[in-house]
Amino acid sequence: MPPKFLTTSKIAQAVNVHPNTVRYYEQCGYLPQIPRTPSGYRRFSETHLDQMRLAHLALQGPFPGGRSLVESLVKKSAANDLGGALELAFAYLARVRGELIQADAAIEFLERWAQGSMFDFSDAQLRIKDTARLLDLTPDMLRNWERNGLLSVPRDPSNGYRQYGADEIGRLRVIRMLRLAGYSMMAVLRMLRLFDQDRQADLRQALNTPLSDDDILSAGDTWHSTLKAQERRALNIIAQLETMIDKRRGPKYA
Repeated sequence: MPPKFLTTSKIAQAVNVHPNTVRYYEQCGYLPQIPRTPSGYRRFSETHLDQMRLAHLALQGPFPGGRSLVESLVKKSAANDLGGALELAFAYLARVRGELIQADAAIEFLERWAQGSMFDFSDAQLRIKDTARLLDLTPDMLRNWERNGLLSVPRDPSNGYRQYGADEIGRLRVIRMLRLAGYSMMAVLRMLRLFDQDRQADLRQALNTPLSDDDILSAGDTWHSTLKAQERRALNIIAQLETMIDKRRGPKYA
């Protein structure tokens, strides 16, 4: 009995995408070569369907650390290098978990500061260039954070220069660590506004929970939950690849 082939529309329906998405994935090299009928119709197999499921699962952003690693694993799988694809899938899982560790560490640093831990003790009042040098930032970045409401810097009444003391520098350390960990400016601002109103507030939740009237513009606005979702996606990619490998091995390897 000849094998049963699937049409483009059947593949699209099975993965819940538009048929144009299937054609686009073919053009991008995300699917194995697809044979055609004499009249030009695509003849998809179950292998193509499995690969389409993998590609659709893997290629939905955002992509912590960039898209290239995920795209490479999809193309390796399409080229029948399932072992190589699985290796890259675990590398992607490691990357996402590394980002999670950094995000959690930044929150722990924030919580120490919010509980009253002092990171800087000097009574000196630094000007903007000296503060930027101390924190390995730029004066423009410090001005931008102040302009966006992340902190308020007192001025020398005699000349109008900014004066950064221990309180301002400690707050800047928290802002820098959160931004380096991937949290957006909006998320940090939302958290700091709440902190300034209520020192006992749940700052971890505030970082990851936009207000009802907030515009969510980037993954960094809900960074921690985004990373947890990407961790689940990485595990699902691994599971899909292992299913595909089991099918290729066949019963003689069971």
